[in-house]
Amino acid sequence: MVLGPVLGVAAAAAVLVGAVIAFWARLGTARATVLAAGRAVLQLGAVSALLGAIVGSVGASAGFVALMVGVAAFTSARRITRHRSGWWAALPVALAPLPVTAGLVASGVVPANGVAIIPMAGILIGGAMTATSLAGRRALDELTARRGEVEAALSLGFLDRDAAIEIARPTAAQAMVPALDQTRTVGLVTLPGAFVGMLLGGATPIQAGAVQLLVLVLLLAVETVAVAVTVELVCRGVIHR
Repeated sequence: MVLGPVLGVAAAAAVLVGAVIAFWARLGTARATVLAAGRAVLQLGAVSALLGAIVGSVGASAGFVALMVGVAAFTSARRITRHRSGWWAALPVALAPLPVTAGLVASGVVPANGVAIIPMAGILIGGAMTATSLAGRRALDELTARRGEVEAALSLGFLDRDAAIEIARPTAAQAMVPALDQTRTVGLVTLPGAFVGMLLGGATPIQAGAVQLLVLVLLLAVETVAVAVTVELVCRGVIHR
C-alpha cells in the first residue's frame, strides 16, 4: 500500500460518507463517527511514534501492554454501566489475554520483542474488550427487562446468582457471534488483518494463513473466557447499574 495524499483523501471520504449516511438515516452516530475517526488519527499517530522508541525493550513493551489493558477496561466499563462497579470489567479484559500472550512468548511462538508482543497482545485485548462490553450490556439489559422472571425464580427458592444466570446467559452468549462468524468465514468472506499484514511484510501465503489461524482460535478462547467471566460478575451483582 502506497502512503500519500490519495490515502488521506480516501480516508476522509470514507469518514464523510459514514457520517452523512448516519445523519440521513437518523442513526444518531454521525457526530460519533467523525469524533472516532479524529481520535483514531491522533492516537495512531502518537502510538506510531511511541512504538518506534519502545519496541526494542521488553520491559517498556510490557508497560505499554498494561496501558492497553487499562484503556480497554475503561472502555468496557463505560459501555456496560456508568456505575463505578463497571471497573470490574478489567478482570475479563485481562484474565485471558495477558497469560495467553505470556505463554506465547515463553514458548517461543511469539518472539520476545515489542514488534511481536504488542500487536499480538493488542489483538487479544481488543477481542476481550469487545466481548466484555457486549456480554455485560446484554446481560444487564436482559435482567432489567425480565426482572419479573428473576423474582419468580427467587420466590421458588433459587439463589440470586442462579436466578439471574438462567435469564442472562443466553443473550450474553450472543457476544460470541462476531468472533464465531469471523472464524467460520475466514478466507471465504474476509481476509483478516494478521493475514494481510504478513503478506505485505513478505511472508508466504502458507505462513500468513498459519499465523491467522492461530490468532483466530486464540481470539475464540479469549473471548469465551471474557463472556463467561462477565456473565458471572453481572449475575453475582458485582457489576450492576
